[in-house]
Order: sequence, then structure tokens, then C-alpha cells
Amino acid sequence: MLSRVAESLYWMSRYIERAEDITRILTVNFHALLDARLEDSQQGWQSLVSITGDDPLYKRNFPEYSARNVSEFLLWHPSNPNAVMACLTQARENARSVREQISIEMWEHINKLYFLIKEVNRSAVLRGPHEFFSQVRDGSQAFQGVTDATLTHGEGYEFIILGKHLERAEKTVRILDVKYATVNTMVEGTPEASLQLVAMLKSCSAFEPFRREYASVLQTSRVAEYMLLSQQFPRAVLYCLLRAQRAVGVLATDTSIPMSNQAARSNRTLGRMCAELQYLDIQDVLGEKMHPLLLKQLRLMNLVGDEITRAYFNTQVILPGPKSQQQQQQQ
Repeated sequence: MLSRVAESLYWMSRYIERAEDITRILTVNFHALLDARLEDSQQGWQSLVSITGDDPLYKRNFPEYSARNVSEFLLWHPSNPNAVMACLTQARENARSVREQISIEMWEHINKLYFLIKEVNRSAVLRGPHEFFSQVRDGSQAFQGVTDATLTHGEGYEFIILGKHLERAEKTVRILDVKYATVNTMVEGTPEASLQLVAMLKSCSAFEPFRREYASVLQTSRVAEYMLLSQQFPRAVLYCLLRAQRAVGVLATDTSIPMSNQAARSNRTLGRMCAELQYLDIQDVLGEKMHPLLLKQLRLMNLVGDEITRAYFNTQVILPGPKSQQQQQQQ
């Protein structure tokens, strides 16, 4: 497989997942802040921007945090490279560049998503966004389902899986980091704390799965443990890292893809991250210790992304040295 093709499939998957994640947390925030006080509402919308890590960029473009400003910034503001519009545009462009490598159903679904957000009435969305958010979420999940059902599960599929689960793990860590910091300042069991825990779970589509596993009253420690350490829930950090490690392992052992030092390093880094979380006792990282752990996970995820890029996506032109020039002359 060409490096260009692998890179396009990887980033197509990451951008689709990123667009869905941003849309989901917007939906949850709208419902959570319907009856909130003004100061709580502003803090809630600010935390949403913090999850994406784009606070400095937001402050350069908007004077205050409000539902309209944050929604515009996260959906289609031209200066935001992580806006849903930018993500779907990049995803479609990557899909177009490898059109012969994906199924026709995948191309049709990604086109639908792209034109949905490109042609939408933006003023109407800002007035009543729920239906639009549902369409983006459903379109993204339909694309992932179609990919699983219509694409050969070979090298290209593993790059798609790798991109999706790395992006998903990063977003779950960011959501947990921001939301846990808020919950940690509240009294356990109060209505305010429970609402924040519900919002935290719903931001990762984890509320119903969590309640089926833990039928008791919401507890901060159990919610954090579920989102961080579950090996069954598909958006939990450990689950995503285990699936990403499996994809890297498949690519590293594939005879058609040479095993490089960077590929081995990414495999080892993911292995260490998974082992640390598998043997982690959630009681050891509650309270003030949670933030350093999550920052470490984010740093290692970025490291894995860099190692994967160097291992498989090196598209630089290699200038011939004296030895290669001699070989070319002999040929």
C-alpha cells in the first residue's frame, strides 16, 4: 500500500470521528444548559471549547462564551481547523484522493455528510440545532457501519480503525479531564454533581451502557473508572487503546509493510499505555491525581500519532546519495 493512500485513509477516519464527537458534546451541552443560570451557562460553554483545546483561538475571534458563539466556532467558523465543517471537508478530500481504495457506499455517505453541513441554513441551525446535530451524528455512525460492512478488512481497513480509535481515545480523555475537574469540586450525590456526571457520560454516549452495568446511584469514581478503564465499552479509553494496539500489531506483522523502528516504537508505546491502565486502581488517581494521569495519556497519544506518521506516512522525497547514484548508473 502506498504511503499516500494509508495516510489519507487514516486521516479520513480521524476527521469523521472528530466531527461526530464535537457534534455530540454540543448536543449534550445544549440540553444540560437549558435551565442553567447565566454564569453557569457561560462556564458550561467555555468548558466545551476547553475540551477541544482551542481556547486561545476562540478568544481571538469572540468576546464572550455563549451558545451562539461557541456553536458557530465549533461548527463552521473559518478560522477553526477543528470545526465540523473543516473536519468533514478534510475527510471528503482525503476520501476523494483514494476513491479507488474505498467502496462506493463509503463515498456516497461521506458526500451526504459533506453536503449536509455545506448547504444547511446556518441561522436555522443556531436557533434549533437538535435535528441537525442528530443528522451529523447518524451520518457519521452510518459511514462507520458501511465501512465495516463493505470494505475489505485488510491494510487500509486497519489504518481506518487505527485513526478512529486514536481520535476517539483522545476525545474521551479530554472530556473526562474537563468534566471531572468540575465534578470534583462538588459534593458527591448532590443534584448538581449528578447532572454533571450524566453530561459526562452522555458526551461519550455512555449513559445507558453505564446504567445497565451499574444500576445504583451515580458515583464519580465509578463513572471515571467506566470511561477510562472499561474493556467492553467502545468509547472507553482503554478499549480504544487496545483496539489501536491491535491494528498497529496487524500492520507491523504484515509482510507487505516493512517493520520499521518507528512502527515498533508505536507498538511498544501503546502496549505500555494499555498495561498501565489495565493494572490501574481507580482509587489511586481520584481527586487531584486525575489531571496529571490524563495529561500523561494525552502526551503519549500524541507521541503514538507522531511515531505512526514517521513509520508509515513519510512522503518526503529522498535525494539519491553517492551509493544510490552508482546503483542507478549500473542499472
